[in-house]
Amino acid sequence: MSIDFTRLALWPALLRNFVSHRLFQLKGALIALLPLAAVAPVAATAWHIRALFDSSARWRAAERREFARGVGGASFDRGSIATAGVRERLIDQRIYYGRLLRGSEAWPDLQAVAAELAAQIRRLQAASPGRPIFVSPFHYVSQYANIYVIDEMRELLGLASIAVVSGVPRDMYGQDHAQIPGIQVLYTYDEDNRSGLGLRLARALKRSGVLFADVPPFALHRFPMETVGVSMFGRAARIHNGVFRVGAQFEALLLPFYLAFEKGRFRGVLLPSIALTQPSAPQQLSEYIEKALIDNCQHSLVVGHPSMYAFAASK
Repeated sequence: MSIDFTRLALWPALLRNFVSHRLFQLKGALIALLPLAAVAPVAATAWHIRALFDSSARWRAAERREFARGVGGASFDRGSIATAGVRERLIDQRIYYGRLLRGSEAWPDLQAVAAELAAQIRRLQAASPGRPIFVSPFHYVSQYANIYVIDEMRELLGLASIAVVSGVPRDMYGQDHAQIPGIQVLYTYDEDNRSGLGLRLARALKRSGVLFADVPPFALHRFPMETVGVSMFGRAARIHNGVFRVGAQFEALLLPFYLAFEKGRFRGVLLPSIALTQPSAPQQLSEYIEKALIDNCQHSLVVGHPSMYAFAASK
């Protein structure tokens, strides 16, 4: 009997893939059981272990603390601000794997935020019928928590689907669309998803009248960023102009909000809507960002992010 050495050569790779898949499943199952109250201490422990060997983790923490010290009026816990990135990933995974293993999972804190958003959208629609609304989260705490909120809001508004303009890569932990079929992603870093974005955005607004804009709709990467001058923290600054250009075209309203996470509980903060046709809209938004950073500095993923240092305010 002859031995097929070609097949034998494949066994180590097959074994590695099998073990890797089983470990991935075990990790997901363990994270799915993690109580939210344990997220912060587990994230802190994981970060401190990593920081013993990873100088980049220590430097990122130092950058976040440096930024926080420069934010007027902001108070923060040194340990909490260092571990924000690890905490975000753990919350993301807790929400994703919880849904994956249990089919669905109720998060009352996030449902309350969604209900508040839906009620405010109904009020805005009653006051200005037919006027599109961009629901825009300041990306704090967790991308998956944001998506959970928007999916709940979609159901409360009776929408079959809602479009999301997102700059976060898809399927980081598995098949996102299988869990959130009512979410239509209009933009990610995928090259094949960029063409025709403007047309798809217009169709989405016409269909539902509500768009979830996690990032500005255009020109986030590979192209020069289109910005507008504002004042923030008493200094000249610049923010992305895409939402104002697109919003003025559709005479849209911007409804900003952000999530915070403390002691295992989520809370949401809704900010007054902004008429994107108004010349003062960029400055209004910058003041909201400033307020949110002061309120939620130690958990904000914006703190220490390269985008906060990327522009010379005079250009």
